[in-house]
Amino acid sequence: MGPSLHPLLDTRIRQGNPNFSGGTLKCHCIHNPVTVHLSSNVAHNHACGCSKCWKPAGALFSVVAVVPRDALRVTAHAEKLAVVDPSAVIQRHACRDCGVHLFGRIETDHPFTGLDFVHVELSEEEGWQEPQFAAFVSSIIEQGFPPEGMGAVRDRFRQIGLETYDALSPGLMDAIATWTAKKAGRLSNL
Repeated sequence: MGPSLHPLLDTRIRQGNPNFSGGTLKCHCIHNPVTVHLSSNVAHNHACGCSKCWKPAGALFSVVAVVPRDALRVTAHAEKLAVVDPSAVIQRHACRDCGVHLFGRIETDHPFTGLDFVHVELSEEEGWQEPQFAAFVSSIIEQGFPPEGMGAVRDRFRQIGLETYDALSPGLMDAIATWTAKKAGRLSNL
């Protein structure tokens, strides 16, 4: 079987519904959970090995996606949210009580400004876009994963049908480069 990656990836990946229109995310608090409503499906859902994204206990990777900023609304207990690292580009808003990250928002001039990062595993609804790829895979080494185990990790991703990258997917890297070139005046703003 290979190493355990994430509970959503260790069993059969559930295909999403392209017509899914959103749902509610909820932190892990039993009493007074923070809830966030998403009025659209997500995009670019992926496994992420970075050290900043929230992961469930024991997971090597997070599963994170984006939604348009205007599709996200905190619907209960916003007072429990706090930014995990104010110096980070992605301002990850987590529940102060249980530590779960409900959303990440970019407040600076950045290629992904206007998109919020979310974890659809915090939803009970089914239909969210399935994971599309794995990003920042080598970053798990920086968190203590033994380098000699990376072959097995990449093999496991291939077994479940996900490409692995040590940055983002080529399409997202192209989008970042395009934004950067337009901002520098090297490409026209068509």
